[in-house]
Amino acid sequence: MVVRIDGSVGEGGGQILRTSLALAALLSREVEIVNIRRGRKVPGLQPQHLTAVRAIRDITRGRTLGDELGSELLIFRPGTCEGGVYEFDVSKIRASAGSVSLIFQTVLPALLFAPRPTHLILKGGTHVPFSPPTTYLERVFLPVLRRMGGRASLKTVRWGWYPQGGGIVEADVEPVERLSAVELTRREELVKIEGLAVVSNLPLSIAERFCRRLLQRLAHSELVAEVELLQAPASGKGAGLFAFAYYGDVVAGFGALGEVGKRAETVADEVHRAFMAHHRSGKVVDKHLADQLLLYMALAEGRSTITVSEVTPHLVTNVWVIEQFLPVKFEVDGAVGGPGVVSVEGVGVRPGATSPESS
Repeated sequence: MVVRIDGSVGEGGGQILRTSLALAALLSREVEIVNIRRGRKVPGLQPQHLTAVRAIRDITRGRTLGDELGSELLIFRPGTCEGGVYEFDVSKIRASAGSVSLIFQTVLPALLFAPRPTHLILKGGTHVPFSPPTTYLERVFLPVLRRMGGRASLKTVRWGWYPQGGGIVEADVEPVERLSAVELTRREELVKIEGLAVVSNLPLSIAERFCRRLLQRLAHSELVAEVELLQAPASGKGAGLFAFAYYGDVVAGFGALGEVGKRAETVADEVHRAFMAHHRSGKVVDKHLADQLLLYMALAEGRSTITVSEVTPHLVTNVWVIEQFLPVKFEVDGAVGGPGVVSVEGVGVRPGATSPESS
């Protein structure tokens, strides 16, 4: 049976496409997606989305219809995902800083349940607006996935900033038998805050200003941080500040990117505000991690529950998409824009399952 998805539902962004492709590949279900990214200023498939489409097609030996730039209609018929070695480069479609993190998000679920390991080389943007930086995936998302039994690693070899791109990421994914439910409901004490102040082909003094301002802001709340200054290899210029708060063994992540005309102190203030909003909420999971965990909570065996510092429209939309593919019903306790609790009884998918009922 074909799953039909309306890409204009909710916030109408690319996450609808990525989650739909991931679940279609994993469950061997044909999917038809219409109104792709209808909620965005420039709708339809852009280079990073088209690269994700072709990546999931290639790793499953599937077929696609409508896979072209600007398309608002896509039909995907997956084949079988075997694992192996793959390389995907956003610039082969158009020179851009399309996010490699979002491509990784699309292919990861199917690769986790493939019969053999996978090595990925992804080329494009690693630290770009409106997508999780690869450092966030490394330090925040993947540790929680490992807690659920998912075995994957990611390494940023070369940074790719907006608008040049040109970054290189290598990832390894090991097959799993089943994912375990996760309960992240009680936040432990704040153990430490680590920062990463980064510049590429720019004066290190910019990173020093990031660091100085962040430490000053934290000091007002009697908090301290260890901030690393990094001159990262990249093909273009870029700068950013990233902070990671360790609450026991769960990490929350926050970041902001530099821009032409944007003061370094403004970048640091953005990171500080995001961290403090999460810290004061008393919840375990930051708002971006919650979005990324939903799919794995639904696939895991047993009941998963997380507390999140902010229920976002992105989260609510992703819940809707997952429920179109799987016989699950999420419980979201909390209004959009405020803290909340998200729970679901997972289906316990196994390798080779073409439907949840066969798992």
